[in-house]
Amino acid sequence: MTHLPTSSAPPPGTGTPVLPAQPVRPPQAPQGRAEPQPRRTAFAEGVDRLRDAATTEPGRLRIIGAVLALLVVAFGAVTAWQMTERAAAADDVLTSSQPLSSDAADIYRSLADANTAASSGFLAGGQETATSRERYEKNIRTAAEKLVNAAANSDPDSPSATTVAELNRLLPEYKGLVERARTYNRQGFPVGGAYLRYANEKMQQQMLPAAEDLYKKENQRLRADYADATPYPWAAIALGIAALAALAWAQHRNYRRTNRVLNHGLVAATATATVVLLWLVVGHSLARAGLNDSYDHGVRSLNVLHDARIASLKARGNENLTLVARGAETKKVGEETYDAYDYDFRADMKALGAYLADAEKLADDTSGERPVTAAVGNMTEWKKRHTAAREQDENGNYQRALGMVIGTKDATGECFDSVDENLRTALAHEETEFKQAAGDGRDALTGLAAGAAVLAVLGAVGAVLGIGRRLSEYR
Repeated sequence: MTHLPTSSAPPPGTGTPVLPAQPVRPPQAPQGRAEPQPRRTAFAEGVDRLRDAATTEPGRLRIIGAVLALLVVAFGAVTAWQMTERAAAADDVLTSSQPLSSDAADIYRSLADANTAASSGFLAGGQETATSRERYEKNIRTAAEKLVNAAANSDPDSPSATTVAELNRLLPEYKGLVERARTYNRQGFPVGGAYLRYANEKMQQQMLPAAEDLYKKENQRLRADYADATPYPWAAIALGIAALAALAWAQHRNYRRTNRVLNHGLVAATATATVVLLWLVVGHSLARAGLNDSYDHGVRSLNVLHDARIASLKARGNENLTLVARGAETKKVGEETYDAYDYDFRADMKALGAYLADAEKLADDTSGERPVTAAVGNMTEWKKRHTAAREQDENGNYQRALGMVIGTKDATGECFDSVDENLRTALAHEETEFKQAAGDGRDALTGLAAGAAVLAVLGAVGAVLGIGRRLSEYR
């Protein structure tokens, strides 16, 4: 029997055998080595370490100590920051913005009074008195000095600085017109009256509006300083309450775990935080009360009295110019035609009456009320004498009317001087009231910022030492 070959080798002559295709496998890592993982961020690792630490009591104590110290320091820092800002604003109210507001009012008053003195001197003609001339020169000097002071205390690019520069430019021009009017008036030339009216027009239409604008800007600055000084420091108060709450919780937790009532470090931290919070609330409340009082019974009265004084000066100037113009300037209102300066005089007197009524309401003591009441009586008499003088002028008795306005006895000038003097007295009284109340408000904040910072540091140290005392028990 013939047996077939069992070998798997190919028959002779058939060539190299073709093997079936095998799938290609990617290279594999050596046995026993893991694939590299991406590196975690430092923040994630820190969170993990913090989480691991929080699972142990020492770790939890360290976290509590850090949070307590941070809260107490933040409370002190925010208190120091807010109190520094409020103390600076309160100081500005007392030493900067309010005095500059008064200076701006004095600039307006000095310019208006100089204009009044110039018209009075013109009416006297060649008989101008040395007193009238000195009054004019004194008011011009006062206005110039106050403008220099305002320029020194204004920011270079501020609107107030621009207004001051404009007034400094106009003042010499006004003085030149007044001197020309006087020169021609002494020589008996009627053109002198035209120059005086032109000077008055420059004063009324350019200088006094600019001075009034400066006064308003300084009052806005004063109100802004009050707005910065008086709001409660809610951020600091909230942080103080949060710090005390956290300290109370930490001590309660300590008591529950150790049955110990007191931890000296935490008690010291609580005491300092309490002192700072009470000092903050009480000190700022006293400061706020003082500043509000200085505004309600000082600044408001001062503003009304300044306005009243300005109205009286404008009225006096228009009264004089009524005689200077002698009907050359008229104003038509509806179907009626009025002497322009006499019409403005009546409007100024109406405003003066309203300001004096407000000043009487705002006066909070006899010393403040008495001069205002006297000024009201002077104003009433002034109106009567003015009406009588106008009757004489309209009836052609110019010299008689002139004597009733600028004369030495029973003239309207006496009433004006009395109004002005009483208003000056009232202003001095209210200025003293303001300084006392604003000074008390500012002084209530003295040392609060620095004291809060120092006590906060001591409180943070106390909190850390208190927690450190507990940590020492685990060593």
